Amino acid sequence: MNSPQVVNHQTVEEVASLLIPLAGRLLLLPTVTVAEMAPYRQPQPEANTPDWYLGVFIWREQPVPLLSFEVLNGEPRPDPTSHSRVAVLNNTGVSDNLPFIALPTQGIPRLARVNAEEISTVAVEDKKPFELMHVSVAGETAVIPDVGALEKVYLDFRR
Repeated sequence: MNSPQVVNHQTVEEVASLLIPLAGRLLLLPTVTVAEMAPYRQPQPEANTPDWYLGVFIWREQPVPLLSFEVLNGEPRPDPTSHSRVAVLNNTGVSDNLPFIALPTQGIPRLARVNAEEISTVAVEDKKPFELMHVSVAGETAVIPDVGALEKVYLDFRR
């Protein structure tokens, strides 16, 4: 007979995160969500696709769909700048057939160590469809994106 195992519960004191600049906002994502911040390259376009689907971004010799967070939220598509990067995001479990998605950024992300004392929810009247919540982190306003919804909208488009 097996004896019960003791489980030690640890409280996470701090979450290593990235503040990722987009057009008009910062995204806040835990570093474990971001597989890599890659240099921006023009994606391979595809015909007959929605405006928010920018094409295929080749990352580590594999195709990754590049989505515009801004366009998905009803805003104009920003032009890439010399500081643009691509945030390659790990899958959230929505589908094993989509290991990564990618978002172009408008600048270089910054590391943020987020703890309970430095983060609070910010109420907004016009939360966009792919925004999970707005927060204040150490005095800066940021958006936590709904990565699962981003994956789902791409998978629905491909069906």
